Amino acid sequence: MNTNSQQKASSKPQTLAWLDELLGTIEDAPPLAKGRYQGAIVSAAGDLLDNEQGLRDLYDRAPRFDKVGLFHAGPWENPADLRPSLVSHGLRAEGAVSTIEALSELRMLSLAMGFHEHPEVKAEEAKEFLLQATARNLDLLLGTDSEDRQRRPKIFKRAQRVLRLIQDEVALEGLEKVILEEVRVLSAQRPIVTDRLQSLVHSALELAETLDTHTLGDGLSKYRRAMDDATDLSRSARNPGEYRRSLRDATLEQLQSESQAMAGLMHETGICNPCHSALLRYLCESHGELLGSALGLNQLGLAELDQNEEAVRSLIRVAIFPETAPAIYGLARTIERGLLSRPAVAQGLRRLTDMDIAAEPRRELLAGFSDDSAVTANAALLAGTLGVLGQPLGIGQGSSPTCQSARGMSLWSLHAPNLLLDMVVSAARNEIVEMEFEGARVASNELPPSEYESRFDSGVDAVSKVLVRHLDRIYQEMSRRAAGRGEDTHKWVNPAMYGRWVARGFASPIDPLTGRVSFYRGFVRRFFATHHPEFHGGHDLVYPNPVGLLVTDVSGRLIGPHAVSLQRVAQDEKGELRAYFFNPNNDGRQDWGQGIRPSVSGNGEIPGESSLPFEDFASRLYAFHYNPYEEGDAFAVPDESVEAVVVKARESWGRSYPWAE
Repeated sequence: MNTNSQQKASSKPQTLAWLDELLGTIEDAPPLAKGRYQGAIVSAAGDLLDNEQGLRDLYDRAPRFDKVGLFHAGPWENPADLRPSLVSHGLRAEGAVSTIEALSELRMLSLAMGFHEHPEVKAEEAKEFLLQATARNLDLLLGTDSEDRQRRPKIFKRAQRVLRLIQDEVALEGLEKVILEEVRVLSAQRPIVTDRLQSLVHSALELAETLDTHTLGDGLSKYRRAMDDATDLSRSARNPGEYRRSLRDATLEQLQSESQAMAGLMHETGICNPCHSALLRYLCESHGELLGSALGLNQLGLAELDQNEEAVRSLIRVAIFPETAPAIYGLARTIERGLLSRPAVAQGLRRLTDMDIAAEPRRELLAGFSDDSAVTANAALLAGTLGVLGQPLGIGQGSSPTCQSARGMSLWSLHAPNLLLDMVVSAARNEIVEMEFEGARVASNELPPSEYESRFDSGVDAVSKVLVRHLDRIYQEMSRRAAGRGEDTHKWVNPAMYGRWVARGFASPIDPLTGRVSFYRGFVRRFFATHHPEFHGGHDLVYPNPVGLLVTDVSGRLIGPHAVSLQRVAQDEKGELRAYFFNPNNDGRQDWGQGIRPSVSGNGEIPGESSLPFEDFASRLYAFHYNPYEEGDAFAVPDESVEAVVVKARESWGRSYPWAE
């Protein structure tokens, strides 16, 4: 666009007329020229989105958006490819992205209302999309006070207008069901950081009150009680301090009831009440015999507590406060794993209690606490570490693409907690993590920042805040050193970075130099022969296998590679063989097209796992490790099983690669 055109697009008195002129121009333009006008349209739309009438004017024109090619050649081009889980990022983004996302929602609303049609999206499908998107953005719909609202009020109000228009136009009867399912699934994954889950519950409760619906309120009851009024005494207390004072007058029977109620709701929902911390601290002083009940420990946990009661008391005194209450669940699970009976783990936790933490990690650890908080950086780090040790599959990468580091921390927490603790100490105290790559030292403090470091998501757990930037630098450096060898660099990087738990055999059908897929059927047969119980000769997985997936969208088109850990292969309750894996996205329900939709519960998953039928998982796999001495008979794998995987792969991510015939 020329300068004169740009000036007209931003001129508010003429914006609507200028928008109509641009829509007419882009409609007549050939496909290759449409991009020339898209920027000006987005600029004009951005001005219109800043008031209610402008939003309505854009909605009136939404049936034309697809016809004129407004989204041509961009990520929003085909509404069938869009995912409700990404709407939140778009609406809250800076610049043109939030405008394009809003226009996309108006286009979907037009489809839902039958104002225009699309060959791949029916009206009911568009409505379901909008329900899913609304459920994930209740804070925007309700205008809930948040950091986004305070930091970017203009973008927040714009997003709120769009969602309220959706609420006005679409009957939201199905929203309650969608919200309850979203809450249930988030809870089932048992994330270490529960902010997203609790925010959703609070917003949903506010919506239930606004709509005066008992169905939603009743469905959220146990989550509400877990957060706000888990017990009789906490229900009448205004804050943990007042609750703590009420405990002094409680009878032993009341304390037992409080303990059981707190622990029961925590284990049922994964949410910890701030008053729970006050209860544990009080019991440490006066009724230690109730600690096992207050933590909801199983028989193994009770035996571990009996052996290490003083260590547990010390951890509670140092790390468990109202501000760090989520660590209570991690503490309970750490005890049940028997980790406090390991001298190296117990010593590592003690080191976190009194060591000096460097200035930058200290700042990161305390960034999320209020000015009047008495929590120290050591307490925050110790609390976060209990979460990681107790919930190895609850580690999340947040919105940063740091899946390599997240799965490493998960593996070490499961199989080398003392090694993980050594890394945490070194990163927090000395701001360095050291590893070895092919006999050469790799030190994080001698390496440049990773490409993701400047936009690292600060909403992750405390251990990730301290450790991930070091791990990412090391991973980046190892990848650089292994580049140019003619094979996927993960062949060498994964065993070096993650340690002896990773098998040295490696398979990938993609040539990194040419991008060509070759010997794919052999690749599939090898995966069956090393991981399928009918063909692997009885060699089940002992340690998580760091594998690479090619994630696809709802149409089966390639989104990109993603690092996960294959935890186990087993039959579910229905007798179907499934691959169970740790996905550090903490959102294991994406639709990958072709009917392939990972589940996080209901198919034998333990909290934190995702799963897929074995062949579906294999169809998205592009790299895995294996032990050559534990490989079964690849030739015994039925041809039809191999072909089923090949067809799904070629018709999905395979469309983005050349194939060697």
